[in-house]
Amino acid sequence: MNALLPMPIVLPLLGAALSIMAFRHRSVQRMISLAVLSSTATISCILLIQADTSGPVVAQMSGWPAPFGITLIADRLAGIMLAVAAVMLISVLVYAIGQPGAERNHGAFHPVYLVLSAGVAAAFLTGDLFNLFVAFEMMLTASYVLLTLGGGREQIRSGMTYVVISLVASALFLTSLALIYSATGTVNMAQLAERFGDLPNGVRLAFGLLLFVVFGIKAALFPLFSWLPDSYPTAPSPITAVFAGLLTKVGVYAIIRTQTLFLDPGTRPGTLILVVASITMLVGVLGAIAQDDIPRILSFHIVSQIGYMIMGLGLFTVAGLAGALLYVIHHIIVKTTLFLTAGLVEVRAGSGRLAAIGGVSRAFPVLGLLFLLPALSLAGIPPFSGFVAKFALVEAGLSSAQYAVVAVSILVSLLTLFSMTKIWGGAFWGEVQLTDEASDPDDPPKGMGVMYLSVGFLVVLSLVVAVAAGPLYNLSTRAADELLTPGQYVSEVLG
Repeated sequence: MNALLPMPIVLPLLGAALSIMAFRHRSVQRMISLAVLSSTATISCILLIQADTSGPVVAQMSGWPAPFGITLIADRLAGIMLAVAAVMLISVLVYAIGQPGAERNHGAFHPVYLVLSAGVAAAFLTGDLFNLFVAFEMMLTASYVLLTLGGGREQIRSGMTYVVISLVASALFLTSLALIYSATGTVNMAQLAERFGDLPNGVRLAFGLLLFVVFGIKAALFPLFSWLPDSYPTAPSPITAVFAGLLTKVGVYAIIRTQTLFLDPGTRPGTLILVVASITMLVGVLGAIAQDDIPRILSFHIVSQIGYMIMGLGLFTVAGLAGALLYVIHHIIVKTTLFLTAGLVEVRAGSGRLAAIGGVSRAFPVLGLLFLLPALSLAGIPPFSGFVAKFALVEAGLSSAQYAVVAVSILVSLLTLFSMTKIWGGAFWGEVQLTDEASDPDDPPKGMGVMYLSVGFLVVLSLVVAVAAGPLYNLSTRAADELLTPGQYVSEVLG
């Protein structure tokens, strides 16, 4: 089983190399990418099952024992994130194959996309902070290329905003690594969990806050989120979808991992995290309400929904973390679906601006349904997955007597519903109004069926999450308990 652990990283990198060799043969590139990501998704599910039933899966690369070598570890948290990410990556790839644009016109799309998937897997599986930094740099390099691929001046300008902010975060991360290594003599996360306890309380808290800021930039927390609404809406819809669904969640994963592994209950900044979560939720949803463009509304909602995940962490209880993990699963699927649906709207109606289109659900009824279901889930309407995840967080907040953050979360949920009805009333309801760039309803563009198939699969998957909420919450509870009692993680790595 340990031999499978490097595969989610190695297979995409090998696939990227083969895809470069097939640069001028798009069909060959597609077969390589689909085969690689399908294999990665299968392996990820196997690792999750193994981590849940038998404990963390650990591999020491080249036989070098921790903390001297490169450690890969898949516990329940990493397994959940890896499996959901793998399913999203292959779903978005199928959508991109159907959509006219970057995938068809640029031979670099497939190798860069595979490098991105390798970086995501490496971030979830790595057992030391330096290799987490390397994984972030892999994602940054690939994401910058994808953001600007085939774009005009505005797309490149927005991509530059993204890359500059990311480089600042990377420089801060590298500085943090140097300071942590100088204080502890290691960057292995399991060994850091032991050695952080020997540091003075003030130093431990300072390191915890420094890492919270670094990963908060990656996760787009308040006040470090301004780069996201400017960067994401200008990219092609499949790229925006995979970024919205996954990349900010890598930052959330890193925050959860470091705050629970390195800091003991006496030094965890729970109150600060709850305050940041509350402001992030509120500012994000107010920004969404102020927009008049579907991708920008959805981009601000990414910020708002990240606040819910951080709220669960800030409670530092099993119930709170379990709710946060369930919310992550729900949000990755639903947000990816909504951005892909927004891409379909732009192709079919010719624009994503609410003032320019209308009656989309009358002209394209299936498209209206594909948007409505995940939109209701994002707003937290029962019985969809968003309601289940938010209910778990609210219940955990009430159990911890954190009434203020619970009140904010409920208010933000109502405002989210309002912003979703704004999209529905502006773009999907009323008389049919399409722009000159709209596709012919009776003669859809080539590949449209593949795009609908991908979105339909994700909509069904979001419904499955709602139906299977009980088992998923139980899995999340086991993962949360493992995070708050990291002794097994440390012992499995260090032996």
